[in-house]
Amino acid sequence: MLRIEEVCELPRDAVPASFRVKWADAGWEIAQARRLRRQVFCVEQGLFGGAAGAGDRDAVDAGAQTLVAVSELGGMPDRVVGTVRIHADHDGLWWGSRLAVEPACRPLGGLGAALIRLAVCSAHARGARLFLAHVQAPNRPLFEKLHWQALRPLQLHGTAHWLMQADLAHYPPCHDPISGWALRAARSSGGPGARRPGAHAAARPR
Repeated sequence: MLRIEEVCELPRDAVPASFRVKWADAGWEIAQARRLRRQVFCVEQGLFGGAAGAGDRDAVDAGAQTLVAVSELGGMPDRVVGTVRIHADHDGLWWGSRLAVEPACRPLGGLGAALIRLAVCSAHARGARLFLAHVQAPNRPLFEKLHWQALRPLQLHGTAHWLMQADLAHYPPCHDPISGWALRAARSSGGPGARRPGAHAAARPR
């Protein structure tokens, strides 16, 4: 005889296939995004003092807008599986930073690229004339596929990065980032790119 939990509970290794990429507008989304950032940058990558350190939060967070990729179950939001943040600097200059995707969702493809796209498109709608990011060196090919130009190499937190610039001509303004974009992710074939925090691209407007 089947128990209710045997019917309703998903397998422990189940990976969702439906997501929404959007500006975070709920406390739980921001809280989960910050936990994911700590997991990826401090625990997984050993940056910012590692798991025992103070964490990756900094002065930028006070004025930044958090973006999230939220998995959905039955059409309802479930949990944050990806995040990035954006902030305005001055005179139309915007920055993106802290791109992170949950390890189990990286092979699906789409989440990292969709976060990047919404980050730039939503900043473009708010007056961005220049959008920059410090990109970890292994993620440079992904950004170049998404029409970013590598400007110069640099070291940040003891890790190789590139200063990169988005080509705004490929990022039309998005005026409703709270609704964001829906995705249905197809599992990629794997490989080094699939294991990085940024994944391949595929997003569609709501």
